Amino acid sequence: MTTIRGARERARIEVTAAIKDEARKQLAAEGAAKLSLRAVARELGMVSSALYRYFPSRDELLTALIVDAYDAVGAAAETALAAAPDPLDHPARWTAICSAVRTWALAHPHEYALIYGSPVPGYTAPMDTVGPASRVGLALISVARDAHRSDGIALPPLAEELRAEAHRLTAVVAPDLPPAVVVSLVAAWAQLFGLLSFELFGQFNRVVEERDVFFAQAANRLVYEVGLRPRHTGGTHSGNIAGP
Repeated sequence: MTTIRGARERARIEVTAAIKDEARKQLAAEGAAKLSLRAVARELGMVSSALYRYFPSRDELLTALIVDAYDAVGAAAETALAAAPDPLDHPARWTAICSAVRTWALAHPHEYALIYGSPVPGYTAPMDTVGPASRVGLALISVARDAHRSDGIALPPLAEELRAEAHRLTAVVAPDLPPAVVVSLVAAWAQLFGLLSFELFGQFNRVVEERDVFFAQAANRLVYEVGLRPRHTGGTHSGNIAGP
């Protein structure tokens, strides 16, 4: 019985993977809004009722694709962070994450569009997507956290009128970091994906030509906005930092 269950489980894994692969082809060809379980079943030579045993609804299939995409870009960020040679070179670790996320996005534009593009009409993402969606942000937070612990961060300026919101945000995002850093982290996270969206969705067409260099400069700029300092810089992390 164990052998039979094992064979059935392997078969289920293979069919599930085939369904998701075909669904990704549909995303590339038609977009997420037109994802159809019947069309996926037809392309795989399955009857719809058989496919429904794996994904009872379009939304469940869409959620699986979204989770996979978030996990893939999150894994790219975490792998780049782990591979950084100097654990105290916080700017280099930050830019390594940014570069890895961009590399993944350029290689998987339709999956990027699924998670960072326009919302899919009629679809509401369940809580299952929250953890995977947080992985890139948590990687960036970990760099700021390590820098804060090793005196490698300077407090960015914080407007007085934002102070209450900054404390609220800090309690939610990273209670062990200064509010000024958390505000800058959230802004930098949004700017990172804004840069990528402009590049992937065509807003840079006939505007930015040297995109690799442009992105590297922008990622370095985010280093200063968050307050990360080069390893050799002295001072205390309670001071302000100015951009280049």
